Amino acid sequence: MGGFGIGPTGIILLVIVALLLFGPNKLPELGRAVGRTFREFKEGAREIISEDDSSNRKEQEKAKPLAAESTPADKPADKRLPE
Repeated sequence: MGGFGIGPTGIILLVIVALLLFGPNKLPELGRAVGRTFREFKEGAREIISEDDSSNRKEQEKAKPLAAESTPADKPADKRLPE
């Protein structure tokens, strides 16, 4: 069921343990805090990935003109056989 291989029985046991540890009044607050934490983590990961993608694109754009300069088209190709 879950990503950790926990079945329905395991989830029920976790809910019971959480109720015993935190009480029914604190569980909604705890759930909201966990949800906010996951949301912020996902947003941060997306930002890092998008920054990495944009820096890769900039590096590729810089490399294209350099590659064109290093192999000028106006010079004839050397067609001699190796000795």
